[in-house]
Amino acid sequence: MADSRNSNARATPSGPRHTYVIDVMKFISRTRALYAHWNEHTEDLWGSADALAVATHPASNDLRYLKSSALHIWLLGYEFPDTIMVFTSKHIYFLCSKKRAALLEVVKRPAHDELGIDVVMHVKAKGDDGTGQMDAVFRAIRDGNESQVVGHIAREAPEGKLLETWTERLKNAKFQFVDITAGLSDIFAVKEETEIINVKKAAYLAYSVMKNVVVPRLEKIIDEEKDVTHSQLMSLTEKAIIDPTKADFKLNPKCVDICYPPIFQSGGQYDLKPSAVSNDDLLTYDPGSIIICAVGARYNSYCSNVARTYLIDATNLQSKAYEVLLKAHEAAINALRPGRKLSTVYHAALSVVEKGAPELVETLTKSAGTGIGLEFRESGLNINAKNDKVLRPQMVFNVSLGFQNLECETESRSKKKKFSLFLADTVIVKDEDPEILTAKCSKLVTDVSYDKEEKPRKKARRTSGPENFINKTSLRSYNHVVTKGELQMRKQHQAELARQKTEETVRRLAGDSFGSSAKISTDSVAYKNVNDVPQPRDLMIQVDQKNEAVLLPIYGSMVPFHVSAIRNVSNQQDSNRNNYIRVIFSVPGAPVITLKNQGAIYLKKVSFRSKDSKHISEVVQTIKTLRRQVNARESGRIERATLVNQEKLQLAGNKFKPLRLSGLWIRPQFSGRKRIPGTLEAHTNGFRYSTARANERVDELFANIKHAFFQPAEKEMLSILHFHLHNHIMVANKKTKDVQFYVEVMDVVQSLGGGRSSSVYDSDEIEEEQRERDRKNKINMDFNHFATWVSATWRGLEFDQPLRELGFSGVTDKAHVFIIPASSCLVMLTETPFLVVSLSEIEIVNLERVVFGHKYFDMAIVFKDFKKAVLKINLIDTTSLEGIKKWLDAVDLKYYESKVNLNWRPILKKITDDPHGFIDDGGWEILNLDGKDSESEESDQAYEPPEAESESESEDEDSESEPNDEEEEEED
Repeated sequence: MADSRNSNARATPSGPRHTYVIDVMKFISRTRALYAHWNEHTEDLWGSADALAVATHPASNDLRYLKSSALHIWLLGYEFPDTIMVFTSKHIYFLCSKKRAALLEVVKRPAHDELGIDVVMHVKAKGDDGTGQMDAVFRAIRDGNESQVVGHIAREAPEGKLLETWTERLKNAKFQFVDITAGLSDIFAVKEETEIINVKKAAYLAYSVMKNVVVPRLEKIIDEEKDVTHSQLMSLTEKAIIDPTKADFKLNPKCVDICYPPIFQSGGQYDLKPSAVSNDDLLTYDPGSIIICAVGARYNSYCSNVARTYLIDATNLQSKAYEVLLKAHEAAINALRPGRKLSTVYHAALSVVEKGAPELVETLTKSAGTGIGLEFRESGLNINAKNDKVLRPQMVFNVSLGFQNLECETESRSKKKKFSLFLADTVIVKDEDPEILTAKCSKLVTDVSYDKEEKPRKKARRTSGPENFINKTSLRSYNHVVTKGELQMRKQHQAELARQKTEETVRRLAGDSFGSSAKISTDSVAYKNVNDVPQPRDLMIQVDQKNEAVLLPIYGSMVPFHVSAIRNVSNQQDSNRNNYIRVIFSVPGAPVITLKNQGAIYLKKVSFRSKDSKHISEVVQTIKTLRRQVNARESGRIERATLVNQEKLQLAGNKFKPLRLSGLWIRPQFSGRKRIPGTLEAHTNGFRYSTARANERVDELFANIKHAFFQPAEKEMLSILHFHLHNHIMVANKKTKDVQFYVEVMDVVQSLGGGRSSSVYDSDEIEEEQRERDRKNKINMDFNHFATWVSATWRGLEFDQPLRELGFSGVTDKAHVFIIPASSCLVMLTETPFLVVSLSEIEIVNLERVVFGHKYFDMAIVFKDFKKAVLKINLIDTTSLEGIKKWLDAVDLKYYESKVNLNWRPILKKITDDPHGFIDDGGWEILNLDGKDSESEESDQAYEPPEAESESESEDEDSESEPNDEEEEEED
């Protein structure tokens, strides 16, 4: 909510030492886009200009937004103050200082090679007014034509000696002038993916400050009835934006800034204009008061905004007006669809007010917001009743709507006679539904109403859980206890999720074919020619290890079989001391085998009797050993055959210097007794990790990365970069979808006492602890900078950070670990095997063994792919139950509860076999076992882990002690 303010864009760190470097590839792509837009819309948006002249103002600490600054940041990634930039059809001229010209040298050759445009530098000496260089630029613009049309930004008044001289001499050069503001606004309106990422991070910071700083502070002030001014709240909030850690948000402080000084208004004096300021009046929170809070944050110079209104013991008029405003605000957001005009967005909000409260139409703001990006208010994109601009995907808007100066009712308890209401959100226009970036900062009536006069309820009789009563005044949405209203809302949300999930499951099952995932045998041949079969010495079983064959005597002839055709071999002895050897072959109809030539006749089993027990034992052992060797070789071949061929890594070369992180360890680790750390580099289309050894190298392409995580060292000893891939890659002869790079922030093992007596006041120990903290902070900062820089540079790759405060302990794969939710996954990254579960792949979650008196419960995660085994997380502490339910509901995952562990294999098989029966039985509500669990008595028993599923048929079939009549017997 700031106007005519501009910030000097902070340099985006572009290397390990935070030195500024121009992104040449971005400069080339955006310069190409600028010229294409200029040529395509030269008459309607660029005024038929033959040249574009843009001059930036001197450096200033004031907050202001200028088109000239935005163009510099958009093209070069940084604002160059006191610089003149002129575009012609074949040249780009810069008039600037020697230092800035040196930075711009890197774009000369690429601009010539890629665009056919020459970049020309006119260097102004210190203290020089630059008139000589200006005359050279004028001659280049004129190019022999006296009637050249020069485009400039008409509304930006010149400041400083250089710009004043430039403006005066430009006018005296007798050019024709046109305003190019509309053209620049149109090209800035649609954001690239990297710009969208910057806006998203700015929006996440804004709502984090609102949620974690502003609201708790308001609660404390009102509960303790403190006297705090609006300006004091503004100062506190501004510090939280500049230092994101105060808002429990991890962002590089060098990349963030405020969009405007945060705004706090109450007490009857409200200003909904973008230029509003927080005055020195005390915050008013008596009954019937209204508090308006607005927070704007920037990341890499891209803006975001969120504003909320909080109601203190609201009157009937205030509640009704807010409900109408909320519906109108949501209508405006939902109207942001590609192809529509901006005027229709405002009319959508206006129609809601006209229908719900026609008496409030006159007090509705005349605008519903504006475009937002490098400028807080992008000119030409105002959402009002007259703007006919057409919406396009990837536009970003600050949708803001309010009622100004409403009159309180005569019976109002508020001492002030007037009040205002205001809401604002940052929204991205998408091909389908718009994306609200600040939606997690709730604006529902129940979440922004503050019941100051609500009293604690009488103590109820003791129940099994904590008493979910409000024992102090607070904003309802930020209670750490669960109120009855929240439970009801969660129940309604879960019921709607159950309906949606059942419909989705039935549609998916109707379109899927759940055929057998049988293994197809290969036609392995022992001998290609009958002459290759060795001559038998005797009619005895022989093993030809060279040709991987077993020769069996059948009806007086030696019949060869390749060892891969043998499914099992065993030997036994009966009561008469007869030794039997039984060979079982792979045939059609076996549970995991499908053979070619299904109509052929196959030998299933064959048995031999012998008195020579020693020979029988040797044959069985030799066949089993050979079979294991062949199977191991074939498994490795099949694994490699399933690897997806990927494009080659394109090294940075001379294009740019790759960003590096050194001293990293990798998991899975390379083989060898002595391991050495390596370096991770970000190249054109992927990462490369390598050590000093030539054979230790791993390439990961950006296109193959499904999820990327940055987990700083907090309570663990590791700072981690983790990549979960779409397709497997080979790392040190291991096939894996998870690759991790980490650094140990301190020595895990330390000697106790160090050989001498120690004291809590030992200065050496204190210094050592401080050094360890500094090292940990530096490693975390380096990892954070690497992740941030990569996310901002390569489109589509964004690092997620697990939210430790939502984590819980549980048992997976026989190990007790700490599992942490992230925005898109559930992860455990500190131990192997890693756990990365995409939330988008989860069907439902069942919380098992949830019984009063039990200290632990289990979690069963059912995937949308029913052929995938259900993931079990066991022994989760009951104290985490409510937090897990709240998180699952927040990420729109349907969960159920049961008192016992369920056997999931037959449940999923029944669903896939009979989808219609599944829906007839109520869909997933079959898991809703409340009140009908026939095994409820077992729930009070001590926990016993479920027995492992038995194999479909064991490898060794020793249970069959005697050969049957169908088997052929030959005496050995």
